[in-house]
Amino acid sequence: MNETLKRALSGAVYIILLLSCILYSKESLAILFSILLVFGVYEFAKMTSVNFYAGIVIAGFSYYLLYNESYNVLINNCITIFTVLISARLLYFLFQKKDKEFDIVTQYLILIGYIIFPFILTNYVPIGQKGYNSDILISIFILIWTNDTFAYLVGKNFGKNKLFPSVSPKKTIEGFIGGLLFSVIGGILLAKYFIEAKYVYFWIIIAIIVSIFSTLGDLIESKLKRVAGVKDSGTIMPGHGGILDRLDSIIFVIPFINLFYLILRYVS
Repeated sequence: MNETLKRALSGAVYIILLLSCILYSKESLAILFSILLVFGVYEFAKMTSVNFYAGIVIAGFSYYLLYNESYNVLINNCITIFTVLISARLLYFLFQKKDKEFDIVTQYLILIGYIIFPFILTNYVPIGQKGYNSDILISIFILIWTNDTFAYLVGKNFGKNKLFPSVSPKKTIEGFIGGLLFSVIGGILLAKYFIEAKYVYFWIIIAIIVSIFSTLGDLIESKLKRVAGVKDSGTIMPGHGGILDRLDSIIFVIPFINLFYLILRYVS
């Protein structure tokens, strides 16, 4: 099969499955992300010294106990803060000049804060004041896809200055700016015509968060793979790589979106 066709078909199946589960119910979303989490743990274990079976036990218990605790303020706060702290550690890792592997304790902490907890928090984000709202999570995915698409198009046609050449030689500053601008435009359109949000500027902020942290998430995943000496995190999606290759943006974005929600809750 032609590689482009294979990539298009697997990408279409992924998007249809993802959107269908998000739209159907919060239970179908939880089931889908529990399955994706298994593959995410497997791929992370392959790239590190983490034991897969130990990782699955940690992931299984954590997911089962916490995926439906979005209204528990203490649990929500603790998960979000821990995940953001691990994200900060990964950002330090990204900007380190030397490609140095993590010690085994740090690897397990990263497994929890970078893989397991973001999958759990994905179940929290679409829970609004009136309950489960699939439009919220769908909009975040649309913004990520918008950022990726226009960063690529603008970078390909106008990019001259490399963004992070040591990790991702193809990304450019112009592409990043293009992705950011179109994400903000997308956020405004989604807020007005899809979500019908009361405050449009909330979604402008969310669009900015998505653009910045999805780009950083992609760069972090690229560096993790480079340190591990692999091209892709897995092979489950023909033409796309593994689950972490597809979800690297969302798992890095979600904790900061949830942090923004928590800040709004405390401010209001």
